[in-house]
Amino acid sequence: MGKNTGFMEYPRELPERRPIPQRVNDWFEIYQDFPEEKLRNQGARCMDCGVPFCHTGCPVNNIIPDWNDLVYRGRWKEAVRQLHATNNFPEFTGRICPAPCEAACVLGINQPAVTIKNIEKSIIERGFQEGWIRPEPPRRRTGKKVAVVGSGPAGLAAAQQLCRAGHLVTVYEKADRIGGLLRYGIPQFKLEKKIIDRRLEQMSAEGVQFVTSAHVGKNVAVEDLQNEFDAIVLAGGSEQPRDLQVPGRELRGIHFAMEFLPQQNKRCLGDELDPASDILATGKRAVIIGGGDTGADCLGTCHRQMPKSVHQFEIMPMPPDERSPQTPWPLWPMQLRTEGAHEEGGVRDWSIATTSFTGDANGSVAKLHAVRVGPPPKFEAIAGTEFTIDAELVLIAMGFLGPVRNGMIEQLGVAIDQRGNVATDDDSMTSVPGVFAAGDMRRGQSLVVWAIDEGRKTAAAVDRYLQDITRGKIILSMAAASPRTVV
Repeated sequence: MGKNTGFMEYPRELPERRPIPQRVNDWFEIYQDFPEEKLRNQGARCMDCGVPFCHTGCPVNNIIPDWNDLVYRGRWKEAVRQLHATNNFPEFTGRICPAPCEAACVLGINQPAVTIKNIEKSIIERGFQEGWIRPEPPRRRTGKKVAVVGSGPAGLAAAQQLCRAGHLVTVYEKADRIGGLLRYGIPQFKLEKKIIDRRLEQMSAEGVQFVTSAHVGKNVAVEDLQNEFDAIVLAGGSEQPRDLQVPGRELRGIHFAMEFLPQQNKRCLGDELDPASDILATGKRAVIIGGGDTGADCLGTCHRQMPKSVHQFEIMPMPPDERSPQTPWPLWPMQLRTEGAHEEGGVRDWSIATTSFTGDANGSVAKLHAVRVGPPPKFEAIAGTEFTIDAELVLIAMGFLGPVRNGMIEQLGVAIDQRGNVATDDDSMTSVPGVFAAGDMRRGQSLVVWAIDEGRKTAAAVDRYLQDITRGKIILSMAAASPRTVV
């Protein structure tokens, strides 16, 4: 695909990030524009590799070589169509997916991989600019009604697929705006919220109904959904944070990442917050516990709030600069990743375990006590490495343990698997007939691209279920209309 010799002629090239002094003073996305000629050259790097392992790396099975070739040839409209064949929201994955497809790229065996993620983003942005992304309402309606609980990427993907299949879809979101973690978990500088809004406009025009401030299991009764809808899709995410149970955890100024990040997104959207509950890094010594994507999001957000200092601690050892031999191609590589937030400043450190917090006379956190530890799985403390640093704001970004069970899940009575997620069969149906689960609520904390894949597959399963119900009712009505005597 692409140009046969392109991978030998053109080096891997990505858009430059805006200068650090500029971008830490605003909340806009950090990447600059990339010329079309360079994009076409990057598409030309896609090899005629025979077996495109990028397909195996991509959870939604994007047809990557095809749209790389189309970009190289300047056939953008066809590339948009090819991209949408497998992915409802390439504008999300093109920004915030870590690109496992690139880790599996055949060219990546001994050269820098094809810039698949940036090409994907460029295709969809070209589609919106040209007006090619339009509503696609179904030609007919089935009359079947489906409730989707949760409006993150899994819920939105399921809703759009089911709506286009002709069903009447209503999405319930407990927050005041649609988008789930896309809206309130991902910082503005990684995903500007106008990107979500333009896709929601398309979905609304296709017929999807959105209901906000609707917390199913609290102010929306589970029984009402079961009585009103033919099927329910649970897509509420994995929202139970992993806590840090050490002495001093109760002190003020220690917060989960998902208490901190949504507040800043609300400020960017123009909301006024109660000063008494504001969580801000401004002028403080901040410490982030957790070295993953959520920790990096907290880091970039802290930078823009102008803290006095910021440290990010991770209990795992520092990854190697290059792909670890333990994760050979085409596996997702264990290696050091430097996000834009890490470039912007702060101290990043590994093999550190927090042992306690101490506070000031007012009950607010003042110091973090930690120790350096050995490798997993024991993480044994190394004698003589204990240290203390000042900390006026501590953000816990240690991942998530599964969906919140009290409320909707308990009231529905769906079974839970050994990992604490909602258990389903191979068709994504829970132990309660007609109730399905998708995304992180079913598979646990994962990537945006997995969530979209989950939503699409669950929508297909719900559609089959609704068709089976319809066929069963038709057969029963025919039998009632034409009774036969069995001899």
